[in-house]
Amino acid sequence: MATYFMFGKYSLEGAKGISAKRSDKAAALIKQNGGEFKEGYALLGDTDIVLILDIPDTEHAMRISADLGKLLGISFKTAPAVSVADFDKLME
Repeated sequence: MATYFMFGKYSLEGAKGISAKRSDKAAALIKQNGGEFKEGYALLGDTDIVLILDIPDTEHAMRISADLGKLLGISFKTAPAVSVADFDKLME
């Protein structure tokens, strides 16, 4: 599993449907696609929400990103991430 950060921006329609029930549906969708929800944060500014997920590979990340966009009305920018410790090892 690899860690991915998903940076999201709500559409007007997507913002209208914000609820704990919809968040639960999103977590279930992630799990159904082989991923694991690690953490999520609501933000102020250009990005409305950031999700941190463990996902098997890029193919699954693309599917989850597209499916969440349809479900939530959020446009996501999805990026793989490694810890600084792992990055340091890669660069040695």
